[in-house]
Amino acid sequence: MTRIAKTINKKPDVVLIGAGIMSATLGIMLKEFQPDLTIEVFERLDFVAGESSDAWNNAGTGHSALCELNYTPELEDGSIDCKKAITIDEAFETSRQFWAFLVERNIVQSPESFIRSIPHMSFVWGEENVTYLRKRHAALTKYHPFKGMQYSESHDQLKKWMPIVMKERDPNQHVAATKMDIGTDVNFGALTRALLDYLDGLNGVNIHLHHEVEDIEREDDEKKWTIEVKNLDNGEETEVKAKFVFIGAGGGSLHLLEKADIPEGKGFGGFPVSGQWLKCINPEVINAHHAKVYGKASVGAPPMSVPHLDSRMIDGEKALLFGPYAGFSTKFLKNGSYFDLPTSIKWSNLIPMISAGLDNIPLTKYLIHEVMQSEEAKLEALRNFMPTAKMEDWELEIAGQRVQVIKKDDEHGGVLEFGTEVVSAADGSLAALLGASPGASTSVSIMLNVIKKCFPIQMQSDEWQQKVRQMIPSYGRPLIENPALCDEVRAWTSKVLKLNG
Repeated sequence: MTRIAKTINKKPDVVLIGAGIMSATLGIMLKEFQPDLTIEVFERLDFVAGESSDAWNNAGTGHSALCELNYTPELEDGSIDCKKAITIDEAFETSRQFWAFLVERNIVQSPESFIRSIPHMSFVWGEENVTYLRKRHAALTKYHPFKGMQYSESHDQLKKWMPIVMKERDPNQHVAATKMDIGTDVNFGALTRALLDYLDGLNGVNIHLHHEVEDIEREDDEKKWTIEVKNLDNGEETEVKAKFVFIGAGGGSLHLLEKADIPEGKGFGGFPVSGQWLKCINPEVINAHHAKVYGKASVGAPPMSVPHLDSRMIDGEKALLFGPYAGFSTKFLKNGSYFDLPTSIKWSNLIPMISAGLDNIPLTKYLIHEVMQSEEAKLEALRNFMPTAKMEDWELEIAGQRVQVIKKDDEHGGVLEFGTEVVSAADGSLAALLGASPGASTSVSIMLNVIKKCFPIQMQSDEWQQKVRQMIPSYGRPLIENPALCDEVRAWTSKVLKLNG
């Protein structure tokens, strides 16, 4: 869809900064709750979903904790902690319900354009890791949402599940894998574009591309925010006054949160992590694999660097990726500036930044090692998953930029958080989203939390409660505690989204 330049509404109810999956989701929700809301969306790039939401910039796994081993850490006593996996699985089921609602309403017309079924597998080798995966399987399958998870240490069985992973593998190597057939591959770029195309056609909504928010200040009467926006095509600057501002600018959110200068935002910092994929260019190899196969992360690796051999469907074509290989750049956005990190350091976050840096020296060493890796070393990492891999079948592709959250901590001064963090003003007039994985997959739950924080009175009204249950039928009823409801919801979303059961 070609977007026609629109006149800026200088006094909207809502301003959304960033045209990614988060702003798109929040915008749709708010218009469903209150159709007469006026919304202005500002995006610094000249296209939507150009950063973290783009298909090449994220894993597209539909993170549901079915295969990601970093969501089920092994505790000191040898037990497996399932709490994070349960939370993430519940959040992804919430996203699936919302997307099914959108398809039923014809807001999104072709579910196959953004979501497809694909098995999610975990794969490990070595005695210690096999023991871990066996315990993980036993722990997770006690909970109904994970009941369908299969486990095997048989080479013959694994050859059927993932032929290219097992081809020419040492028959004496002790390996194990789990498999969940209800996994998905999600193109968040395609989904974001579909949501914003719909929003763009609604009364009271204007989407402005190539417009950069340069400043955010609270009005003297504290009832509105003044947002300074620059049109990057002609240099024209505009002041917009809004009752509510959402900063969903990915790695750019931290700088804008600092400009807003709310007390709740003090002390937050960011640690950028870049990445690369190996992208397969041999159609024969691409078509020989149909699964998302996740391994165990190296010690000290950030969550976005969990290695996986990943079948994708991107813009109608099948792709095969391996990685991502972590790296370091001082940019906060793929299309950002090398000054992003240094200019984010303020007196208010200096101590948390230094403390987190000192506490995460192993991560720094890991990232330096990753940056220095040769092509041959990258190929060796791939051969752990695919023994027959040849470099001529693969090429490097730049992945997205992520900014991990650094926050104040009374005990350590500052800690590095791997996840997402919603920071909101006390009066609910502004909210910012910081952080990374699992991000897009749990966007619906994250945006519901933003609405609860920032529109608490409206959210308690009968009208909004009724609407949220239309959008998410299981709302307020944890699926982990309701096996029948879990099955019912999965059956409905699978049918509407054209997925396996």
